[in-house]
Amino acid sequence: MSSAVQAALASWAFPPWISVSLLLTALIYWRGWRKLQFTRPASFPVWRLACFWTGLLTLWLAVASPLDSLGGMLLFLHMTQHLVLMSVAPPLILLGAPVVPLLRGLPRSFVREALGPFFSMGVLHKLGSFLTRPAVGWLAMNLTYIGWHLTPAYELALHSPAWHEVEHAFFFFSCILFWWPIILPWPSVARGSRWLILPYLVTADLVNTGLSAFFCFAGRTLYPTYSEVPRLFGLTALQDQIAAGALMWVIGSTIFLVPAGWITLQLLSPKLTSRQEAAVPRRVPRPVDSRPFDLLRVPLIGWLLRARYGRMGLQAITLAIAIVAILHGLFGHPMGSMNLAGIVPWTYARALGVIALLAAGNLFCMACPFTLPRELGHRMGLATRTWPVWLRNKWLSAFLLVFLFWMFEAFTFWDQPARTAWIVIAYFVAAFVTDTFFRGASFCKYVCPIGQFNFVSSLLSPLEVKSASPSVCSSCKTHDCIAGNERQRGCELQLFIPQKTGNMDCTLCMDCVKACPHDNIVIAAGPPARDLLIDPVRSSIGRLSSRVDIATVALVVVSAAFATSAVMVEPVSAWLQHIGGLMPGYSALATSFVASFLLPATLLLITVAAAYAVWKFSQSPQPARVLFCRLSLALLPLGLGMWAAHLLFHLLSGWSTLVPGVQQAAIDLGIFALGRPQWGAAMSSPLTANGMLLLQLLILDGGLLLSLYVGWRVVRGMIGGIVRPACSMLPWAAVVASLYAVGIWILLQPMQMRNMVHG
Repeated sequence: MSSAVQAALASWAFPPWISVSLLLTALIYWRGWRKLQFTRPASFPVWRLACFWTGLLTLWLAVASPLDSLGGMLLFLHMTQHLVLMSVAPPLILLGAPVVPLLRGLPRSFVREALGPFFSMGVLHKLGSFLTRPAVGWLAMNLTYIGWHLTPAYELALHSPAWHEVEHAFFFFSCILFWWPIILPWPSVARGSRWLILPYLVTADLVNTGLSAFFCFAGRTLYPTYSEVPRLFGLTALQDQIAAGALMWVIGSTIFLVPAGWITLQLLSPKLTSRQEAAVPRRVPRPVDSRPFDLLRVPLIGWLLRARYGRMGLQAITLAIAIVAILHGLFGHPMGSMNLAGIVPWTYARALGVIALLAAGNLFCMACPFTLPRELGHRMGLATRTWPVWLRNKWLSAFLLVFLFWMFEAFTFWDQPARTAWIVIAYFVAAFVTDTFFRGASFCKYVCPIGQFNFVSSLLSPLEVKSASPSVCSSCKTHDCIAGNERQRGCELQLFIPQKTGNMDCTLCMDCVKACPHDNIVIAAGPPARDLLIDPVRSSIGRLSSRVDIATVALVVVSAAFATSAVMVEPVSAWLQHIGGLMPGYSALATSFVASFLLPATLLLITVAAAYAVWKFSQSPQPARVLFCRLSLALLPLGLGMWAAHLLFHLLSGWSTLVPGVQQAAIDLGIFALGRPQWGAAMSSPLTANGMLLLQLLILDGGLLLSLYVGWRVVRGMIGGIVRPACSMLPWAAVVASLYAVGIWILLQPMQMRNMVHG
């Protein structure tokens, strides 16, 4: 250990004024808290005392521990100190609701005679009201944050102990103002809608992201002092600066976005007060007319969904688009970026499909063109066979999903319109043959790889087909929703509505809605990812915790999100080319095998190991397989966030190629009435590069928080408590954090412009 490090570690300080002040504050709070146990024990449980004392302790450690001295030699430790002062101590102190306990802890005569006259002053009330406004807190924190990180101000604080203390005071008190509207320490009340706190936190995270990215990618040392002091641990000044930026980025974003996610879940899942709960009759179902939202009741959309041929009309439209894309792929322009077979499926359909999954559910399967021709097969009366029992699982479709991702890379579908056309034709043939000879929707449920992608992804959707009133279903004797009737067939995927939970295997075909004679089926809204938090026995599926095949499909979806994005960035592309160079003549097969088979297998093994570690540490009574299945599904929010961030890049970068693509298709197919395509006008994006990156990072941040939340709920639901689940889930949380870091790295790299028109 170097002498500099030994000196720094020995430099614990006991600043008298701060130490005495914090100790006295802790005692005053404790005295007031003790008194409140006799008057308001429910409002001031033990955890508030623990939060307040922990906040004071972290504040003291930030200024008295070796962090303060080491911060002058290592920037990333200085940033750690700033994070504690700004994002750890203030919220912990405010969680203690300190106003009332501190006042009750002071001598009553002092409060009445010394402080009473000030509390009665109107100007003081106005000042307090002004300082606790969200706009004031946001500006105070962010201006302080940016201002003190400007080079002159930062260097001043490094060289002047007095200004260093002023800097710390600014950080701490500005963040008290910032966190106040978020935590609302009692007796504070919210000003305006709590929904406004979400942009409040997200925009603060964007400021943090911008400053952190500047630290990481400035390419030069921002603070000259760090180039002059002794370097520790073998870090250069620039490496130290990059580490500081990464710390600020990951930890800072998590600190902002975790409360944003928590507030969102609270707003989406409001709880009744005790008085309201008492007023609700027990075991009486909610009347259908009082349901808060039903997509089937939305004008026009509801009519279209209920119409007998509504779905068939949507399928006819997508079938026509598919036929045009096939013809253009076979007989049109050879470049994928100028051919509808390259533009429609790879630029538009993928991105819009993922967005639809996150927003409304499995809309692609509702409008799927591949299953429309199978109606002809049904009418031929050849579907007399049942699907083999040994294939009634997701293993075949999981393999086909991996195979499809491999083919996409190995045969460069995005730039080979003819190959894309043939794979679409093969898809039509497979759907037609399967459902012509096998009863039910066997292709959708057991074969279709796109369907499996949509099924597991739709577990995150806020919309779900379900019964409006369980009592109506219990009194129904005909079960038309699954058995059908003379005018409408029932659900071919064997999802019995009274026992159906979630969106797994649901294609939104609306057959059950049209068959129900009681009009008792709704498309209801709820919190996103709610299906991942519960594990009931689901109709035709069983418990997701026992379905290793479904968990494997989820891991394929997640790993493919990162693999298909990674192969488009220069460092990974160069590495794959090096691997391909080791196998002359088979380079494309080798690189696509690594991206499509090796990476999913690696994630599978890592998830198995993490789930086993969680199971071992938690000593859960459930089998380890249950944890593996549920934690694999908990990775879906992060995986879908990566898919959305990646595919939005393609959609927003190539959004204007559709019109010239249609014109090019018309010309290639002998139609000249639409004019000549203007490809030069198809190169603009509605967002700047920085705007695109911020949108992608925001989406990925949301996926990270939702995955961590779902994982926490799963582990806590199995073993109970707070501390033990938090410690037990650390191995799995490390996997999530590693995937998130990989995603951030990918998004920060220059992306290849696949299937884009180049200027």
